Amino acid sequence: MSPDAVITFPLFGDGFVLNLPRFFTIFGFNIYYYGLFIVAGYSLAGVYLIKRKRLFGLTQDNIYDLVILAILFGLVGARLYYMIFNFDRFFAPGQWGNIIRFRDGGLAVYGGIIASGLAFIAYSRIKKLPLGSLLDAAGFGLFIGQAIGRWGNFINREAFGVETDLPWKMGLTSAAGVTRYYHPAFLYESFWNAAGLLIMHIFSKKSRTKYPGQYFLFYVAWYGLGRFMIEGLRTDSLLIPGTELRASQWLAAISFVAAIAILIYNHVRGKETAPVYGEDAEDLEDDEYAEELAELDGTSLSDVNKESKDEADEETENEDTESEDTESEE
Repeated sequence: MSPDAVITFPLFGDGFVLNLPRFFTIFGFNIYYYGLFIVAGYSLAGVYLIKRKRLFGLTQDNIYDLVILAILFGLVGARLYYMIFNFDRFFAPGQWGNIIRFRDGGLAVYGGIIASGLAFIAYSRIKKLPLGSLLDAAGFGLFIGQAIGRWGNFINREAFGVETDLPWKMGLTSAAGVTRYYHPAFLYESFWNAAGLLIMHIFSKKSRTKYPGQYFLFYVAWYGLGRFMIEGLRTDSLLIPGTELRASQWLAAISFVAAIAILIYNHVRGKETAPVYGEDAEDLEDDEYAEELAELDGTSLSDVNKESKDEADEETENEDTESEDTESEE
């Protein structure tokens, strides 16, 4: 389907017609909405994680580091995954330039998750932080990023499903005036991730986390289940070379089963190793939080104290500046 197709949703009436451009121009440079949705997803995920950093036993600097790693390795991994399953489009003679053409889409979520996961493993060892706490933060961030990022697919007229006549169908009208109606698969996945985030947010507020990695396992299971179902509707799935098997659908199924198995195993075993996690941690005073955080294996109390000291110094500097301004006015 053409990226300039006119979008309609009959459910909202005949007058609901969207003819959205894929980009706007500033100083002669095209800014694509696809990229802006990705940036918005990363940004809002970072804001949320900073707000709830205590839930994961992390500092604000840790969150900044994780967001940077997710951007760098996530985008590279997502691109590599997509290129592997579209080999001819990128590596055939004369096609090498497509490798850096991010504006036209071509990112695969699972590739970004895998690459970011490897980066987080290295970071946890360097910083001596529990890997589970980093992955928990990633789970929340992924839900937010994917719920928002999928709307970039909407602008690009991609990631839709097979034709349907359901009431919530999405119409795409070509330049020739031909309209076909499809499953808005991008919308399904956006809502599915938003629902997962809501469930995980409420649970984290109402119940004490039992062990690092618990939230990430829920993310893997929830997203895997949804992706398995939604991927079956799509017409642009990446196929395993030499087969008709949908790569992401099989990966979603395997990850769902694995995550559920681990969650059940940990529940039956009664695993509980996270004294600073959960609602209690977010209610602690700064000093109490620092002391609790230091008890986690490998966590550096100096990082927490340094961050608190920096914040205190900044407040003192601001107060001094205000005092000087007041004296000058007098």
